[in-house]
Amino acid sequence: MTSAAHTSLAGRMKALVIESRVDAGRAVLVPRGELIHGSADVLAKALAELPDGIGRLELDMTEVRFMDTAGLEFLETLGDYGHLHGIPVMTANWDGQPRRILELVGLDTADPVRPADGGSAPEPPHPPAPSAVAVERAEQLRHLQQEVDQLRQAIASRPVIDQARGILMATHACTSDEAWTILREASQLSNTKLRTVAAAVTASTGTDGPPPPEELRTALRTAVARRWHGAAGDGSGRP
Repeated sequence: MTSAAHTSLAGRMKALVIESRVDAGRAVLVPRGELIHGSADVLAKALAELPDGIGRLELDMTEVRFMDTAGLEFLETLGDYGHLHGIPVMTANWDGQPRRILELVGLDTADPVRPADGGSAPEPPHPPAPSAVAVERAEQLRHLQQEVDQLRQAIASRPVIDQARGILMATHACTSDEAWTILREASQLSNTKLRTVAAAVTASTGTDGPPPPEELRTALRTAVARRWHGAAGDGSGRP
């Protein structure tokens, strides 16, 4: 029995597939792929397909090589299943980047869904009460999601920023670091995102490319002038 997830990042991310087997009331699930957006839904589907009478649930995480904050939702779904059915649930064999994520959020890397009191089986479900631990975990989750989103934006923006730096280096005979400073200062002066500044610089060099907006052109001229005066002041004489 197999369940799978596909995401908008399918070109870069490996879809999650969960294989399952049941033997004498013991269910073993083996996820293969990455714990990203949609993985909790795949787990929920795999759990729903398990037969009645399961007395123990185990997950072998050996084949999971990457996870972002969606992996925490995956664990919550798993823990909720254990509470709902009153059965012990465990995961094992965390390694690599997923293990590092568990460490960052303060979970037990040996078994992040194990009850904190070490009990063998979770209690039947009760309405959850707000707690300081839950609030702290939610805040950790929010910060981690922000970091992942910023990393993805940086990866997506890198090519156009590098192109813009090359254009400024050729146009103003400056170094790579100076070109980066010009882009950054123009971004700050015009209150425009850095990747938007870089895209405007790159587009303006095309045959029919539109010039940057006036506010952005002014910011670029100011940033270039600052680099020029700085270079003159250090005696390098660079234009």
